Parts: sequence; structure tokens; C-alpha cells
Amino acid sequence: MLLLRKFLHGLTPTNGTISPIIRVFLFFVALFFCLTLYARSISSHDPGSAFFKPWSAYDASYSSLRAEQGDTYIDSVDNGTLSNIPKAEKPELCIGIASIARQGVRYLRTTVGTVLEGLSEQERANIHLILFIAHTNASDHPAYSEPWLHKVSDQVLLYNPDEVDIDHIASLETDKAKAAGREKALFDYTYLLKACEVSNAPYTLMLEDDIIALDGWHHRTMNALASAEKQTKTIGASKWLYLRLFYTEEFLGWNSEEWPTYLFYSILTSVLVACTLLSLRQYKPRYTTALSNEIVLLLSLICTPILIGLFFATGRTTMLPIPDGVHQMPRFGCCSQALIFPRTRIPDLVKLYEDKHLGYVDMITEEYANENQEIRWAITPAVVQHAGRRSSKGIFTNEDGGPYVPPRHKSKSELSDVEKLWNFRFERLDPNILRAEHDRFIQYGLD
Repeated sequence: MLLLRKFLHGLTPTNGTISPIIRVFLFFVALFFCLTLYARSISSHDPGSAFFKPWSAYDASYSSLRAEQGDTYIDSVDNGTLSNIPKAEKPELCIGIASIARQGVRYLRTTVGTVLEGLSEQERANIHLILFIAHTNASDHPAYSEPWLHKVSDQVLLYNPDEVDIDHIASLETDKAKAAGREKALFDYTYLLKACEVSNAPYTLMLEDDIIALDGWHHRTMNALASAEKQTKTIGASKWLYLRLFYTEEFLGWNSEEWPTYLFYSILTSVLVACTLLSLRQYKPRYTTALSNEIVLLLSLICTPILIGLFFATGRTTMLPIPDGVHQMPRFGCCSQALIFPRTRIPDLVKLYEDKHLGYVDMITEEYANENQEIRWAITPAVVQHAGRRSSKGIFTNEDGGPYVPPRHKSKSELSDVEKLWNFRFERLDPNILRAEHDRFIQYGLD
């Protein structure tokens, strides 16, 4: 305390007033405090932010409501309330969903319900929906015996003994083989891709069976496809690999690989602040007293770096958000929950997956794309959410009929890798705005 008093006394004029440098510093402290409060309020759902709040950020705010709508749709099919279900005529989009029975939870009916709920007859007729029951004994999947599965789909796909080695597939259904999961999942993905290719739809959307599709996903996706095609031609390319409908912001933070860039711009910012203050003092003599050397040093070497630190602490997706629309995402685009492939690329992918034989779809696809400098598009905001093992509102049910309610996590360290596959912006979408937009598109064909 004595040293502090001596320091303050040295900065205080003899008349007892507070020195200018102290006044500037106190003003900065007050400003920084206000900015920190604001940063906390806007970045609590940014996983790369120091102010991230996992106990609320992982709440299924919108997807819970959407899941209810999807379940209601499937219930109406089951009880006969909804009987006139349009099917594909000349589809522009084949949707393939492979599903295996999961212990403890059921997702497929909700996934399919959210994909179909709210679609106009024209939108539904634009889709060839293939539901793949990926069991050698289809009855092992609880949905296979339920009427809705056959009513809503254009095709229920099963293993064809004339095309596949059923005994080998059965050997991959053991608990030990499932734990590895590197062969059967890739085989099923390839098998489903081939089935979609047969539909002759120009695009194939591969969905995992534990996703939630937002209201109006179809028209947003078709617009995104048109944009991807246009942008591909604009940059002088003739083909692209996929359009991503889901990604997690978890991998879109301040990546360590780019630290030299961050350091360069941080130093540049501090230098520019100092140069600006010195130039102001040089060309505006009335500021000479106010901008003393001490104040210039304080603002450029202390205050500016502190504000830069706050900028980074607030998080990249908050401070530098990806703009809405279709954009390239060649890196950090995880995972394979919802990818659209042009039909012309399916032969390449099938050959790739069959040659690899073992591995994870997303990793193999990204490795291939990197090696061949493939163009990869993504849509923002994401039109699909990964709902696997998560519903804070208990929408998804256990096999015994009870609600599945995951714990409220206090930190990301308590989350599994699967649970971190979460699009945070998706949950903050306004259902009323989405419904109005979708209705407007159905009525007028406009966004």
C-alpha cells in the first residue's frame, strides 16, 4: 500500500487534483468493464469464447419444439389423420437415411418427421426419400414394424442378398464389431449412395438418423444448391464435391495454426493506434497537452492490447461470424450429419469408399477433398441440428417409454465428442420467423 501511495503521489499534481493519465486510465477501466459485460451477454453461446456457458448453450431450445412438430407429423400418419402423402415424381433431391437400432433412445421417427413436416405437396414431390434399415434382420429395428415408416418413404431399403454378403454383414453387427464401427458404417453409407444414384435425382442428401431439420429446410437447401452451382462457375471451376447443411462452431474458433496472423494484426493495431495519436498531436496542436507521451504509451501499449485480448476472449464466431448464405468451408467443417452430393460425384465417392473399405466417412471424404483440392460448400445458418444423445426437454424417449434427459453440463470437459457435435446458432432460430418465411415461399416462391 505504501508503494502504491508513493506511485499515485508521483502522478498527482501538487494542487491535489488527479493527473490526466490517471483520469484516462480510470475512464478506460470503466469502459473495459462495460465492454466485458456486453461481451459476456453476446458470446455465451460461442464455444470459443471465454464467456461460454455450456449449461445453457447446449439447451435444445428450437430443436425441442421442432422435434415435437416432427413427432406430431408421424403420429398423424400412424393414426390415419394424414393419409394423402404425396410421393416423388421427378425428384431433384434423393434423401438417404440409414438407421440402426440404438440402445436406450429412438431418433429415426423424429428425424423423418422434421424432414417432412411442413413441406408443401410440390416440395414433397421433389424428394425421393429412402429409409435404409441397416440390419440383416430388419425386424431388429423397432421402426420397421411401424406403419409410418412405409407410408412416408418412397423406398424402404434393405440388404439385398443377391448384392451383398449377408453373412459378412451379420458378422459386423456383433458388439465387438460395432465398437470399432469402421467397416459397416462406411459400407452402409456406400450402399445407400448407390440406391440414391438409381433414383436419377441430380442431388443426393445423406442424413444421419439423429438430426433435426428446421422448418423451411427444403427451400433454403434448394436455393443454396443454386448458389453453389452459380458460385462454382463464377470462380471458373467445373465441379464441386458437397454442400454441407450442418457444422459445429466448436472447430471454428481461434485456431492455433493461425497464431502468426493474429500476432501480426495485434501488433499492427497497436502501432496504428500509436501512429494515429502521434499524428493527431502533430497536426492538431490543441491536443499536444492532452496527448502527452505517457498517455500515448498508455493507450497504445496497455489499453489497446487489453482490448485486443477482450476481442479474442469474446470468441471468433461472435466477433467474426460467418455471413449468411453459401460459402466455401475447406477446413474445420465437421461432420457427416448432412451432406449433399451432386449425382455426378457419386461414382467417385463410391469408388473411394469401396477402395478404403475401412474408416470414417467424414475423415475419408475430407482427406480425398484435400488431396484433390475439391470445392466444399456450406450453408449458414445450418438447416440441420445434430440431436444424438441430447434433448434438454426430454423429447426423445427411452426404449421403455420414459424420457431421455441428459445432465446439465457445467463445462465442456464433461461432454463426450458426440455431444459436442452441436450447432449453437440453430437453437437460437425464431420458429415464428421460420414458419412465416416458409409459408411465404410456398405461397409466392420467394424467400
